[in-house]
Amino acid sequence: MQPTVFIVDDEEPIRDALSLLMRSVGLPTRVFPHPAAFLDDYQADWTGCLLLDVRMPHISGLELQDTLNERGCTLPVIFITGHGDVPMAVEAMRAGAVDFLQKPFNDEELIRRVQKALREDERQREVLAHTAEIRRRLEELTPRELELARRIVAGQANKVIAAELELSARTVELHRARIMQKMGARSLAQLVRMMLTVNPPANT
Repeated sequence: MQPTVFIVDDEEPIRDALSLLMRSVGLPTRVFPHPAAFLDDYQADWTGCLLLDVRMPHISGLELQDTLNERGCTLPVIFITGHGDVPMAVEAMRAGAVDFLQKPFNDEELIRRVQKALREDERQREVLAHTAEIRRRLEELTPRELELARRIVAGQANKVIAAELELSARTVELHRARIMQKMGARSLAQLVRMMLTVNPPANT
């Protein structure tokens, strides 16, 4: 599915106006009259961003955001409301919203922020895809290769690894070469970055 601006607002004139504004700059839209309708249709592979009203009957925008967070949704959220206040903004941003606009808003400013959110969504999905590929490559390592990879990344020299695991230096060298090949790493520094991507230090 191509990047889409998803609009959730219980007021039809607002939905129509937002959709028309987004489409005027070539951005596809899908509109929903309430959060339940969005949740009924939501697919994990959707890309784009979510324009979300805060105050709606039955399920608020903040409650919808919480539900989407529980589902692992990565769509950037921009809240739009005519009743916004500082505590709401703080709660929304703490829950992961990328922006918070109060009605009435400037059309050009909203478009700018939506385009920024779309770029963030693309960047985030590239990061997730990169991480998934690293995990896939790690799964192709044998248990012995994975152990050696962790020791190599920890900075252990070949001779130290050989001594501790009771292997010959030549065997460690062969394992190391296979690890680099399977991981697609051209240097030790790149291998380290790959391993830290999926296993970040506990203190970060």
